[in-house]
Amino acid sequence: MTRVFNFSAGPATLPEEVLLQAKDELLNWDDLGMSVMEISHRSQPFMTVAQEAEQDLRDLLQIPDEYKVLFLQGGARSQFAMIPMNLLANKISADYLDTGIWSGLAIKEANRYCTVNVAGSSEKQGYITIPSRESWRINPNSAYLHFVDNETINGVEFPTIPDVPLPLVSDMSSNILSRPFDVKRYALFYAGAQKNVGPAGLTIVVLREDLLGKATFFTPSMFNYELHAKQGSMYNTPPTFAWYLAGLMFKWLKKQGGVEEMAKRNERKAAKLYQFIDQSEFYFNPVDPSYRSRMNVIFCLKNEELDEKFLQEASVQGLANLKGHKLVGAMRASLYNALPEQAVESLVNFMKDFSQRWG
Repeated sequence: MTRVFNFSAGPATLPEEVLLQAKDELLNWDDLGMSVMEISHRSQPFMTVAQEAEQDLRDLLQIPDEYKVLFLQGGARSQFAMIPMNLLANKISADYLDTGIWSGLAIKEANRYCTVNVAGSSEKQGYITIPSRESWRINPNSAYLHFVDNETINGVEFPTIPDVPLPLVSDMSSNILSRPFDVKRYALFYAGAQKNVGPAGLTIVVLREDLLGKATFFTPSMFNYELHAKQGSMYNTPPTFAWYLAGLMFKWLKKQGGVEEMAKRNERKAAKLYQFIDQSEFYFNPVDPSYRSRMNVIFCLKNEELDEKFLQEASVQGLANLKGHKLVGAMRASLYNALPEQAVESLVNFMKDFSQRWG
């Protein structure tokens, strides 16, 4: 069977090499006569899987020793609650940047636990830009400032790390491992796995060790970072198969040349697609060019009546999951690490042909 080019925003495409290895090892992992899904998470063989995965991730992102790496469940949405529960300490407020739909959901959840100061927002502009740093209204008494580094739905991404006088917290669900960054600039960052790390079911949290032990009195045990850190992310039974696959992905990334090489590939993929869209009179991208996402390219057909036909014909050509999120519509091509450059070339060729026939 021929595999399609999968532009899904998540769960997203995985490297064929990784999938084939998982397939080969599925019934008899490490010559144990059983699947990695069937062994105890506390057994020495799986402990080795967990330790290697953490070390490979530390190597890829150059994570300092003073940071804890947690492999959790619950997706990024659980972090929307866990972050204020664990980081507020004796503070009563937290700052948030509102740059898209996921930012808004994080703000809504945080409002349950503290006073949220929206330091900057692009809601009135339709989330097609990021408010200038000069316009942010930061509360110096807040516990931290939270931002979504890449808005998957709106196609907006921060080009640089914000410089703020508060501990910095970031949702990196859709662009983690896509480019190098200075981990020490952050107090905490987190990411759902289903875009650049592996299958759905795993969430990675990286936080400075000195932030542990500050959870509010009402924080459930399963939401307490300190307990997870003390137990090596095994306070409860973790998603072992997702953890194992993430480990395979980390090794694949190192084999490809690490995040430095991924950054070059991702820049080329995004530039090629944006360049075609900008030169076209048939398609357009509404996002401020200074803040366009490298991971999630939003594009619209100027004639919306052709949307369904575009999607149908793209599917026939093996270009899958290009439909935009239901909240914003239009089209969305997600260009995560595992998506080959050939996929973007095929998409551009199809878009060119479609516009010539229907323009």
